Amino acid sequence: MKIGYARISTKNQSFSLQVDALEKAGCNKIYKEVISGAKSERKVLENLLSNLREGDTLIVWKLDRLGRSLKHLVELINTLMKKRVGLQSINDPVDTTTAQGRLIFKIFASLAEFEREIIRERTQAGLQAAKERGRVGGRPKGLSKKAQSTACAAEALYKEGKLSVQEIANQLGIAKSTLYNYLRHRNVKIGLN
Repeated sequence: MKIGYARISTKNQSFSLQVDALEKAGCNKIYKEVISGAKSERKVLENLLSNLREGDTLIVWKLDRLGRSLKHLVELINTLMKKRVGLQSINDPVDTTTAQGRLIFKIFASLAEFEREIIRERTQAGLQAAKERGRVGGRPKGLSKKAQSTACAAEALYKEGKLSVQEIANQLGIAKSTLYNYLRHRNVKIGLN
């Protein structure tokens, strides 16, 4: 069975182009999802993947409609191949139902792995070079100017004693743990409040 997947990022966009191409490709069923490509949790895609059966072919208009990144796409394709489900992209040279398509996919997978290794090597080299120059990594100590003013307000409200810790946190739009961190930063003695 040929199953299509169409994704748009916002409700202002239209499925028309993708759906027309998927119907022309002979899809028996088309799943449509409105969600940003950066989101990792895609309910419609997860539902589609769980309903795929051996011998099915998943068809997409373009690979960027399916995967968030090359790494994510490679993981999805590996999952499909384990289930013995093919993948065809109408506008990309990928069709894992053919030997040539599987070869191209394996090249993509190798490139993704190579990219991850290069990034890791560069990161390690950069950290080592910085360390040799005496630079210590990590977040700078202290609070930003905005956080300092919020910490000052937190101290004043806490010392006033009229509001509970949760009420202060709610009023300042911060978590209770952040409130306690701010109070400790300002050397406020924290008691039962």
